[in-house]
Amino acid sequence: MVGATATATTTSSHLLFSNSKSLSRFPPSQTLNSITTRRRHRNATAPGRGGVVCMAVAEGAKTVRKKSGYEIETLTNWLLKQEQVGTIDAELTIVLSSISMACKQIASLVQRASISNLTGVQGAVNIQGEDQKKLDVVSNEVFSNCLRSSGRTGIIASEEEDVPVAVEESYSGNYIVVFDPLDGSSNIDAAVSTGSIFGIYSPNDECLPDIEEDAEVNSQHFSSILHSGLRGLGSAEQRCVVNVCQPGNNLLAAGYCMYSSSIIFVITIGKGVFAFTLDPMFGEFVLTQENVQIPKSGKIYSFNEGNYQLWDDKLKKYIDDLKDPGPSGKPYSARYIGSLVGDFHRTLLYGGIYGYPRDKKSKNGKLRLLYECAPMSFIVEQAGGKGSDGQHRVLDIQPTEIHQRVPLYIGSVEEVEKLEKYLA
Repeated sequence: MVGATATATTTSSHLLFSNSKSLSRFPPSQTLNSITTRRRHRNATAPGRGGVVCMAVAEGAKTVRKKSGYEIETLTNWLLKQEQVGTIDAELTIVLSSISMACKQIASLVQRASISNLTGVQGAVNIQGEDQKKLDVVSNEVFSNCLRSSGRTGIIASEEEDVPVAVEESYSGNYIVVFDPLDGSSNIDAAVSTGSIFGIYSPNDECLPDIEEDAEVNSQHFSSILHSGLRGLGSAEQRCVVNVCQPGNNLLAAGYCMYSSSIIFVITIGKGVFAFTLDPMFGEFVLTQENVQIPKSGKIYSFNEGNYQLWDDKLKKYIDDLKDPGPSGKPYSARYIGSLVGDFHRTLLYGGIYGYPRDKKSKNGKLRLLYECAPMSFIVEQAGGKGSDGQHRVLDIQPTEIHQRVPLYIGSVEEVEKLEKYLA
C-alpha cells in the first residue's frame, strides 16, 4: 500500500499505517513522544528499511486504560510490581511468597481439621505453659518448612518454639521472620475464625556481639537479655535470640492470614495495607482491598469482660463509660470473638478498639510482643490507626525476652487515645 495511508480510529487514539513519505507529513508535536517519532522516522528512511511503520497519535489528554471485568491482580503479581518499583527486593519477594504458600496449606488443614482428626490437644505443652492443639504443632511445622525451603531466611522464631532457630538451608538470605503459626487455635474445635500472624526484620548488626567471651560483651541490650536467662544457651542460639529482639520500628513487613468464611491475607510492606482473598477456583490470593484505612473513631469495643473483676479501677471506669448511652442515647457495642486475628480484622474495617489488658492474673498481659503485638501495631499504623500498651507506642518497645508479653490496645486513633487518657 505504497503512497496510501490507512487510519484505524478509536476514541483515544489513531493507529497509523504509513510509509516513510506519509510519516514525514506529521510533525513530532502530534505524537506521544517526539524522540520516538524521530527514531522511527530515521529507521523508516534508512536504506533497505522501507515498509510499514506502526505508531499511535494521541488526541488530547492521556487516556486511562479501562480495566477489564475479567482482569485480576494476584498476590504474586502484586509482589513482583513492588519489586519492580524498588519497594522490596527479590529476596523479600520470595520470603513473602513462601509465607503465602504456608498460609494456603494451613487454610486447607483448618478446613479439614475434623475430617483429618486434627482437632483436640496434642498432649504437649508449649513454652508458654499452654496445651498445644494438634493443629498448633502441624501449622508450626508447615510455616517453618516453607520458610526454610525459601532459602532466603536466616533466622525464624515461632511462638511455639523455645528459642529462635538459625536456618541452615539458607544460602543467600538473612531475613528474620517471627510468626504465630495459628493464633486462636483454642477455637479450632468450634470452627471459629483463626489466623496466622507474621513479621519480617532485617538483621540488626548491633545485635551481633562476639558471644565467644562474655567478658567482652558491652551491649546494654545484650546484657539485659542475658539477665533474662539466656546464659544456659549455646553461642549460636544466643546470637539468634539477640538478633530477633528488635523493636517493631525495625519491621520491614508484617501481615496476617485469617481462616474464616473467606481466607483473607492482609499485608503491609510499609506503604499502606492491602488485603487479598483466596480464590478457591484457582488457588491464588486475589487483591480485593487497596490502601485499607481504619476509621478515625468507632462504636465497637472488643475486650474479654469475663476478666472485668481482675482489672484495675481506671480500666473499669473506661469500660463503664463506654456502656453509658450518654446524650446520643447509643452506647458502644461489644464484639468479642476470642481470636486476635478475627477481632483485629473487624476492628480494622469498622473502627473501634480491641484490648487485651494486664490484670491480677496476667501482670504483663497475655499477648506476645514479638509475634502478635508488634506486627499488628505495624499494620494498624499503616492503616492510620494506633497500637499502645496503655502508656507507650507498641512499636517503640524494646523487647528484652523472646516471649515477652505486653498489654495491647489497638484500633482507631481517637479510641486508643481516649483509653490512654483514662489509664494516665
